[in-house]
Amino acid sequence: MRTQQPDEEMSSPSPARMYDYFLGGTTNYQVDRDAAERGLTYAPEIKTIATANRQFLIRAIRFLAEQGVNQFLDIGSGLPTQENVHEIAQSVTPSARTVYVDNDPSVLPQAQALIIGDDRTRYIQADVRDPHGILSHPETTRHLDPAQPWAVVLCSVLHFVPDADDPYGVVYRLMEAAPAGSYLIFSHVSRTDVDPELYKILMATNSNNLSNPITYRTVEEIARFFDQPDWELLPPGMVDVQRWQPDGLADDFIPGRVRVLGGVARKR
Repeated sequence: MRTQQPDEEMSSPSPARMYDYFLGGTTNYQVDRDAAERGLTYAPEIKTIATANRQFLIRAIRFLAEQGVNQFLDIGSGLPTQENVHEIAQSVTPSARTVYVDNDPSVLPQAQALIIGDDRTRYIQADVRDPHGILSHPETTRHLDPAQPWAVVLCSVLHFVPDADDPYGVVYRLMEAAPAGSYLIFSHVSRTDVDPELYKILMATNSNNLSNPITYRTVEEIARFFDQPDWELLPPGMVDVQRWQPDGLADDFIPGRVRVLGGVARKR
């Protein structure tokens, strides 16, 4: 995964802006919409999955804020949209603090505009592959109390980190640095149940169109992210994001060819 340069924004699709498009946002370019529509041609469920992933994040943030967590480190936050992490957390605990992290320069202006006047929310431009840079950043050290639990948010970001960049080591270093009692909110695209032909098409679409191609991992490969010392998954475990503590019944949910798996873990 590499950082996109500003002069590439109009010519190269951005995963953050494509996600914004899937969610019905307007902060995207034609190149992003074209790439998103190509993906929808092969897998129409992608838009539904994007919405489900966002709803999972909203439910998880609200749940942890209700447990008393008031510090949130959202890495790979993407473009601001409705019901952002700091807004959800502050609706439960007005004193909640949030640090957003993203490596896409197109996110910066919208993110900065969103947090004007909010002294409890910060945005930094940094890369998920550099946990030390994130954790030692002046805004992080100034804004988050290392003596109190955090919620580290890694929603739909690690499938943009290829195996060559050691995504498991990234998660381990972030979780190791988090104070006792901290939480991890995590989701990741899965290649389970993707038929072989569709998988080939999606991989070709990745390579040809995305600056940061997606790595589709299996259920077992995704479960390894939670296999960390002193951490335990909260019920219902690692599941399709639609099934994680849904607001209504999800018994009628049937996994599609492309899935997003998610879970919340706690550091003992």
